[in-house]
Amino acid sequence: MSEKFRLLAMGGDGIGPEVLSCGLAVFEAVASNAGIAYEIEHDLLHGAAWDAYGTFCREETVARAKAADAVLVGGVGGPKWDHIKVPGGPEMQDGLMRLRIELDVYIGLRPAVAMPCLEHLTPYREGLITGADVMVLRELCGGSFFGLPRGIDQLPDGRRRGYDNYVYDSNEIERFAHAGFRMARQRRGKLTSIDKANVMECFKLWREIVSEVAREYPDVTLDHMHADNCVYQVAMNPRAFDVILADNMLGDIVSDQLGCIAGSKAMLPSACLKGLPLPGQRIAGIYEPSHGTAPDIVGKGIANPVGTLLSVAMLYEYSLARPDLARDIAKATQTALESGCLPSDLGGTADSASVTRAVLASLAL
Repeated sequence: MSEKFRLLAMGGDGIGPEVLSCGLAVFEAVASNAGIAYEIEHDLLHGAAWDAYGTFCREETVARAKAADAVLVGGVGGPKWDHIKVPGGPEMQDGLMRLRIELDVYIGLRPAVAMPCLEHLTPYREGLITGADVMVLRELCGGSFFGLPRGIDQLPDGRRRGYDNYVYDSNEIERFAHAGFRMARQRRGKLTSIDKANVMECFKLWREIVSEVAREYPDVTLDHMHADNCVYQVAMNPRAFDVILADNMLGDIVSDQLGCIAGSKAMLPSACLKGLPLPGQRIAGIYEPSHGTAPDIVGKGIANPVGTLLSVAMLYEYSLARPDLARDIAKATQTALESGCLPSDLGGTADSASVTRAVLASLAL
């Protein structure tokens, strides 16, 4: 770790630059108040990088990300770039996916917490999600997103056939499972591993390896659940879940669903880590909100910045080993929302800057 905390900031696409600016305002204010020396470097990623350089992620960007103590991304993607095909593997088709592979940040932490002030905005009846607090661990560097072979073939009879390879090896599953059990130990001691072991060989191995790792954590309760049933059970009773362990694709799906208990998908933060650090230990990571780039509201200044602000909180917890400051940011964000400073997706009229100012005011910064 350098003398100054080095942060690489990339707005990405759509509303990404707008919510990134909100996140940076909170990051800088908290760092300055806490006496944390820092430097921020800016770069372009995915669509913004393609438009400027003709590539989704430059080699220079990879080098900067590897040299940084943390990377903060506003969001990437959009219809404009969805069908561009470039030479190389799956990771070369998406700037953020390439950074995940290059930095080997295989653990995706995606928390969802029910805030009392927002429960009336959820589809749940009163009291059903009170106290819900779920952490999804999504494996980020394997599975169907990166498996080979993959492609779309033209068949002799004129039909087209698309295929992807759903693949994990035992080492990938084992290191990820250890992170899941360790996270459950830090929380309420319950781990739910989801799969489709009833129909897919890859998931038969997944369930077998997770069960083997479980023997090292007798203090953690392990449940195996088929993913389709998990999605149903999460919808019915999210309070029954603590930590959900999921592969790349299933983790993407179930973590988005948890936006229902948070009040909006835009409320969801995430951290991408190379490992789960011990208390007091710093670790580099990529931090980003879990929402999309919302091209329909770009430039209007109304994007909900909370997912980014809470991602900054996760940055303080893991890359700066300051869980106290992370809690301060999370508490200030909740206080701002409780005061009625709500963006449009939460039924309010506050713009992005107003929400950010309200959080800073709650932090008394």
